[in-house]
Parts: sequence; C-alpha cells; structure tokens
Amino acid sequence: MTHKLSDCRFLSRLILVLALCSVAFQAQGSQPTPPSPPEIAVPGTLADPTAAPTGPAPSQTNPVVVTGIAQKNIVRPGDQIAIAIVLDHLDGFHTWPNQDVLPSTLAAIVEVNKTRMALPETKPGWIDRFGAIQWPEPHAARVADPDTGNPIDVPTYGGRAIAYIPITISASAAAGPVTLPVVVSFQSCDDRACRFPEDIPVEVTLTIVPISSAEQSAPPDRAIFSGFDINSFATTAGSAAAATASKPIEFNIGPWKFSINPSGPEGIALMMLAAAVGGLLLNMTPCVLPVIPIKIMGLSQSAGDPRRCLLLGMVMSVGVIAFWLAMGVAISAIAGFGSISTLFQNSWFPIVVGAVIGVMALGMFNVFSVNLPKFVYVVNPKHDSFGGSFAFGIMTAILSTPCTAPVMGVAAAWAATQPWAVTMSVFGAIGAGMALPYLVLAANPRWVSKLPRTGPASELVKQFLGMLMLAVAAFFVGTGLSIAMVRPPDPASRIHWWVVAALVLGACVWLAVRTFQITKRPVPRVVFGTIALVLGGGSVLLASELASHGPVNWVYYTPERLDDAKREGKVVVVDFTAEWCLTCKALESGVLYRKEIATLLNDTEQVVTIKVDLSGNNVDGKKYLAQVGRVGIPLLVVMGPGLAEPIMYDNYTRDMVKDAIAKAAGPRTAAK
Repeated sequence: MTHKLSDCRFLSRLILVLALCSVAFQAQGSQPTPPSPPEIAVPGTLADPTAAPTGPAPSQTNPVVVTGIAQKNIVRPGDQIAIAIVLDHLDGFHTWPNQDVLPSTLAAIVEVNKTRMALPETKPGWIDRFGAIQWPEPHAARVADPDTGNPIDVPTYGGRAIAYIPITISASAAAGPVTLPVVVSFQSCDDRACRFPEDIPVEVTLTIVPISSAEQSAPPDRAIFSGFDINSFATTAGSAAAATASKPIEFNIGPWKFSINPSGPEGIALMMLAAAVGGLLLNMTPCVLPVIPIKIMGLSQSAGDPRRCLLLGMVMSVGVIAFWLAMGVAISAIAGFGSISTLFQNSWFPIVVGAVIGVMALGMFNVFSVNLPKFVYVVNPKHDSFGGSFAFGIMTAILSTPCTAPVMGVAAAWAATQPWAVTMSVFGAIGAGMALPYLVLAANPRWVSKLPRTGPASELVKQFLGMLMLAVAAFFVGTGLSIAMVRPPDPASRIHWWVVAALVLGACVWLAVRTFQITKRPVPRVVFGTIALVLGGGSVLLASELASHGPVNWVYYTPERLDDAKREGKVVVVDFTAEWCLTCKALESGVLYRKEIATLLNDTEQVVTIKVDLSGNNVDGKKYLAQVGRVGIPLLVVMGPGLAEPIMYDNYTRDMVKDAIAKAAGPRTAAK
C-alpha cells in the first residue's frame, strides 16, 4: 500500500500512546517499585497514640479520614480557642507535609499536592481573627527515590497527624450556634502509588453563649490538644480572606498587562477564558504552524460535502481537546507530573515522537510504501475518516507541547495547583481555544474549496510541507538526544539546530526549483521564490543563533551560585529555559540577545545573570522553579535590592526587561 498523507494519519495515533506511556513512565520514575517493597515506617503522632479516634476509621477505599474538633464547643465573646483538624491515616499511607522539609528529589514534584487548608473567603462575623495555622511535625516514611529507585526516608504526615487553627471569638458575637467550614486538600500515597488529590470539606459547630451564662463546655480531649502551642494566638493571620484568598494572577502579552483574581466563580470563569485565549495563540507558535496547511489541504478534499467537512473538523477538535484533558488528568492524578513539560523529562519520548513524525513526513512525498498489519484496518486510517481526523487532532496538540503561548502558561501553572475539577476545566479550555480555528474552517468549507486538490502544484506543496515536517522530526530527535547527554547544571548540546536548518533550506531549494519547472508564469515564480529565499535564509541565520549559547555571559544555576549572587547586592536575572522550549528560544533570541539588552545583562558591576536549564533531570532547577511558584517555562525572574518581591515574566519585551532591571537596582544604583 502506498504510504500517502492519508495513510500516515494512523501513525499519529501512536503519539497519544507514547504520551500516555511517558506519563506512566514518569509516575513509575517518581515512585518506582523496588524488587522487595520496603515497609512503610508509620509516622508517630503529636497526640497520644493510644487515644481513640474521634472520627470514622480509615478503610482500604478511604485511606485518610479528616475530622474537625473544637477545643471547646461552648464559647463566649472574646474567647480564644483552637480548632483541631485531625488526619487519621491507614497504615502504610502518608500525605505530603505543608512545610518545606522534603529533599530536593521530591520537593519540586509534590509541591502542588502538599497538604493545605482553605478557610472561608469572607471571615464570618463571629470571628475576630484567625491565628497562623500550626502544622504537625512530619515524621519519617519510607518511599522510593525518584532518581535512583532506592528506598529513602522522607518527612511526611502519617498515622494521626493534627493541625491547629487558632481563632479569637469577636467581642460583639451574637449568641447562638455557629459553624466554621474548612476545606482540607491533600494527596494520599503509599510506597508505590498516589491517589487523586482530594478536597475534604469539614464543618466544626460551636455554640456562642453570653458572657454571663453559666453553661460550660465539656473538658477538651487532652490527647488531641496536647500538641497545641498557645503562642499561636500571637501570630495573627488577619482575616480569613487575607489568609486564604488567592493572590491576583498576573498576565502579560508583550507590553500589555492585566491580572485576574481567581477567587469565586467569576474569577475561575475569567481564568478559563484566559486559558482558551492562550490555547488559541498556540496555533501561532512555530511548533504548530507547519501542520496547519496540512489540515487545510485535508479539509479542502471534503469541501464539496459541507456536512461531512464540519463533522471531520469537529472530530479533529475533539482530538485536540482530548489530549489537553489527558494532560489535566495526569497533572491531577499522577505524583511527579506537575506540568506538560514533564513529558520531555524522559529523553526517549521526543526521540520516538520525532521518529513517528519523520515516517509521516516521508510518506507525504511518496518515497516508500508500507504494508500495515491487517488489524490496523479495523479503524480506517484514511485522511477523510473520523479516526484519522481524531488522531490528527491529537498529533497537532502534541506538537504544541514544546511551545508555550502568552497567557496559556500562567493559566496552566495556576490550574496545576487547584482542585482537580478546576484543573480539568482550565485544561479543557486550553484545548477548546486551540481547536477553535479548525472548527471555524470546517464550518466554512468555501474558504478552502478553491485550493487545488490534485496536480503538480498540489503535489509540490505537499512535498514542501513534508520536508518541513522532517525538520520538525529532527528537532524532536535532536532534543531527545541532547536531553539524554546533558549533565546539569551544564547546558545541553545544540548541534541539532544545524540539521533542522539544513532540512528547511533543502525544502526551500526544492520549492524554488520545482516552481520554475512546473510553471512559466511570473507571479507564482516570484511568490514561491521569495518564500523560499526568505525562509531558507532565515533558517540559516536562526540556526546560527540557536546553536550558540548567545552573547550573554550566563552563570548556570546551582543553589550556591544563586545565594552568592544575592549576597553581592546586585540585580539578579534568572532565565528558566530548556532545549525543547521553542518559546524560550524565541524570547532569548528576540529580546535577551539583542545588543542593548545583552550589554545591560553583561554589566557585571550591577547585574548577575543566571540560567536554569531544565533540559535534563535538573533536580535543583525544578525545585527552584517550584519555590518561585511556577510549574512551566519560559520564565524570567528579576530580583534585587530595589524590590521587595521578584518580578516574573513568562512573556516579555526589551522595555519590560530594562524596566525590571532598573526597579531591581534601586534608586541609588539606578542613579549611579
């Protein structure tokens, strides 16, 4: 069977399998099963371990039971009491601590799933103030090291763990029953796997009586409250809203900035809208642009049947959305899978994806034939089939993973830290935004009906696009090899960019030569000749930049180097990047490596430049990314004596970088 564009669609199905395999491999890498499973060291408790549980016992289907207990059930205006949140764990299970006590091999990958408590967004009127939450001391549990697979002891919560919420009753509180709702979020794990993160609502009911009342509360359970530090009342968290409300999420698209407060239904809806816009902008990234003409050509073949054209476009859109929902499931359910970039932490994933794309590209200009096994034809892989369109949607979404569009990166990073329903909603919105252009084209077949479906010109365009896809395949394979060979914190090899440029240049030469052979009309010759000249020359110039490490004198990140830079009192500019991140490359080449910015960054009297290369398994780099509250790249962090908090950008311009450095320098240094 001739392996044409229509037949190659089936191979794109393999990419989804590879993505899911990589997710599973990552989870296995983060918590592998040793040959002889180690016993879990059940942590001790802060309370008396012989005390009877006050709530239902954990079960195999519910390994952690959460109970809320008041120190006193009857309170008076002005009283100070503690609310105990008790987590009773089944033997062998643990939850991740709220404190920053985990080793670097685990801290970054469980940051989004550590134990948290959410108080009401609006402080109840009967409460004067909340004290700072007093978290239990973690105890050792044995888990598998995600790097080596060897069992290690790490701090976790297990057995009975108790956290305390200090509250002060308002002096003007009215008498009567009151309820304090608390949502406890955690992820429970044993030594082999982790469950879905959970949000458990807990309600604690009190009765407020007048100061003159003689009613007394039952004596507190000393075993439960023996670990409470009364000094916690002195550390005030302010109102519940201040303690728990989400900070506004900052977005920037070039010079334009805006923020969204994600609290409440309206805020979440705005975040979903921002995510959809980010998904739409993904189609303009260099990762996805090469495949858009291919889909347009495919739709043109079905343009004569508007109903079928629309159905095929809808099926492809479902494929795009399905991939992004799968990423949301992975981020919500799999320990160690904190962002889409996790797929690239395994070097074999981009290598195999590149190989599949390369086979598809070769098939586009009919250089070989492939006889597929009979079982393949159970699902028709033809281009105009529903299965082929669905697989093409998945492939399109996967090709976008090395790129991050403006807005989308911030929305995805925020969603990764939210309850699973919010995470899924935001990632579904990203997929819907990305799929929108294809759905619009499918709904308007007149826009593509005039494209040539057969003939030398159509064949030339198909061959040209096939060669560009070979360049995409070379990027994935080269990226995988560079990831496999890199040794953090050193930078990854970039020689594969010359291979990519050579393939693009070859495609441009072929486009120009064949155009002059096919037609003598001056307009096509000028148009396609110009495209070939600009694209071919641009690929060589771009490769010369991307294959080098640029004009900036970077210091490659280690925690010690960052601490030394901070102690010097200079402006510190930290660039998070990776070899697979094409958006990172575009920002570096278009902004940081321009002469005026590079000169500013190389001013060693005032500025220290640090690069965090996440191409390989850079454990320290991933931990630092989690510490600054992000899960995805690109990211530029600027800090210095003039700033109380670092300035962070996932998309930036030259003016934004200059302004951030000036602010970080402070008035004295800036004046100098």
